Amino acid sequence: MYCAVKRDPFSDLKGIQEDFNRIFAGGLPLIFSGEEVLSGVWSPRVDIFEDQNSIVLEADLPGVKPEDFKLSIENFKLRLSGERKIEGEKQNENWRRVERRYGSFTRTVALPTTVNVDEVKADFKDGVLRVTLPKRDEVKPRHIEVRIGDPGKAQTN
Repeated sequence: MYCAVKRDPFSDLKGIQEDFNRIFAGGLPLIFSGEEVLSGVWSPRVDIFEDQNSIVLEADLPGVKPEDFKLSIENFKLRLSGERKIEGEKQNENWRRVERRYGSFTRTVALPTTVNVDEVKADFKDGVLRVTLPKRDEVKPRHIEVRIGDPGKAQTN
């Protein structure tokens, strides 16, 4: 009997990349009862979508305070960096399971040159950072009127 399993080869590569990032950034994973206890480097998940007027990036930053992250744009690269800290009273407790990641993070997203970097806006609410990157006026879609007839002759109705 033949059974086909649909696989996404990129999901395996992403997991390997995350492991390498943790290892080489000093955040070696710890093993506790056969499960990985995550510490060190992590990366917030982002969604990026586009409409006619702008590109919008939304980043999940649960448990991160606005003063604990920084957002910047340089050479058409948006950089989000910061740190999610373990609360002071929780650091000395005996943990049974840790699934949330803590520590420093950095995300860099290359922006198209169609973005007007002088008009970027960012809002932070309920642990979600929303960055609106408006497009320059010259790249927005617009309607062009097409005249029918000889452009050198005036039309009379």
